Amino acid sequence: MTTQERKSKFETLSGIEAKRIYAPEYSSQKEYNAQLGMPGENPFTRGIQPTMYRGRFWTMRQYAGYASADESNARYKYLLAQGQTGLSVAFDLPTQTGYDSDAAMAEGEVGKVGVAISSLDDMARLFDGIPLGKVSTSMTINATASILLALYVAVAKKQGVDAKQLRGTVQNDILKEYIARGTYIFPPAPSMRLATDIIEFCARELPNWNPISISGYHIREAGSTAVQEVAFTFANAIEYVNSTLARGLAFDEFASQLSFFFVAQLDFLEEIAKFRAARRLWARIAKERFGAKKPSSMMLRFHTQTAGVSLTAQQPQNNIVRTAIEALAAVLGGTQSLHTNSYDEALALPTEESVQVALRTQQIIAHESGVANTIDPVAGSYYIETLTDEIEKRAVEYLDKIEKMGGGLRAIEAGYITREIQESSWKFQREVESKERIVVGVNEYTSTTPYQGKMLRVDPRVRNDQVARLRALRNRRDNLRVQNALNALTDAARGTSNLMHAILNCVEAYATIGEICDTLRKEFGEYRGAGMF
Repeated sequence: MTTQERKSKFETLSGIEAKRIYAPEYSSQKEYNAQLGMPGENPFTRGIQPTMYRGRFWTMRQYAGYASADESNARYKYLLAQGQTGLSVAFDLPTQTGYDSDAAMAEGEVGKVGVAISSLDDMARLFDGIPLGKVSTSMTINATASILLALYVAVAKKQGVDAKQLRGTVQNDILKEYIARGTYIFPPAPSMRLATDIIEFCARELPNWNPISISGYHIREAGSTAVQEVAFTFANAIEYVNSTLARGLAFDEFASQLSFFFVAQLDFLEEIAKFRAARRLWARIAKERFGAKKPSSMMLRFHTQTAGVSLTAQQPQNNIVRTAIEALAAVLGGTQSLHTNSYDEALALPTEESVQVALRTQQIIAHESGVANTIDPVAGSYYIETLTDEIEKRAVEYLDKIEKMGGGLRAIEAGYITREIQESSWKFQREVESKERIVVGVNEYTSTTPYQGKMLRVDPRVRNDQVARLRALRNRRDNLRVQNALNALTDAARGTSNLMHAILNCVEAYATIGEICDTLRKEFGEYRGAGMF
């Protein structure tokens, strides 16, 4: 046993020892072993750490945020008290798309699908009493990722925390917004500039921060297959890497800070194989395409979320079972971080009770199931290994085709990736409607009894309170300082320098998200749809 392991003894309920690792012992299996590898070694099929969950469990996060900064702060403290080991912030649509809470475009959406953040004042209240030097925070934010990261750094400074201590992630994956999600603001070129600015800024100043979480999750939620999820995610990743290399950074200078985000869907064994195939394929891409020399540069580190689209409004308690199956697939697949969806999310924002059940699902898997006692317990399964090989092979075929089109950005511009996802989505829906595919409680085993459980409702007064705070902030801040900072941002946007420092100066002057985005809209324009490519 190594000193890095969680405990001194790992065994089943019957007292049978669970060894750290199981592998073929015969010389005839040498070629198989070389392809499979060992945990913590290239090609990382079996995991990126030599001890995996015997050393420490995955980070347990619950994606949370709603209404005001104060209410979300209370939810974070509740979750931390319940054993959550990392924060994951959900922002409302105005925050995601660069509007202040008092903007006409924000009406009806303030605090609805996430927390409303307009300024440094809001961000400070969101993390009040939460020591940012000790907690890891993931922020699901893309078009305004540079502003939210700057706000986080500014709050940390107020707490007296050195930016080099900060641990966490901004999603910052703008390309998938054009493919699958739609919360973009600017055209692709300036959006890529901002995304790359964050990667460069973090490589130089936030060494423990993940500046991007390249996301297959939303691609899959839009209807893709597991193979497409891997292929299209890596096509986007290659674009981000190329853009960063063009800044003059070497791959090994920033590769270890890249992170990924995948879904855990219900096809249990395929999902396990998908994660293993993705690790192996990324190691190949990093080494063969980008010349990675450090082992850490070849590691695919990823967060997983159970599948939102698998949740049903009918018989929502069934979602507890669905989420448990998906979470177990993520763990057996070797995830570094996990969010489990709450059973009532097909109906409304999750209640405190449903969030607790979701978190307890992870804790039961970690502490009671025994699957974390040995590393990659599914290795050697004929089916798992066949699926792993086939997913990798088919993903490579997609990547080769995208490469011939000129790369991921060209494939997005041509509408190719969106069409492929739509075809897969249509096929799945047709199977459900014809009952070729059964969804329990939806097209079979249905019930006429309506759900009687408690649902969380956001108080409509949240917007009024948020608007009042925002207007009070504008009255008391130094507006000359704000204007000077915004003018400096305009100058920087017209040039080629990294925009992160100019944005940080803006947020520290208490410029709002809307004011910063409006400044950039004037310089970059707005993206309105496929016709603008």
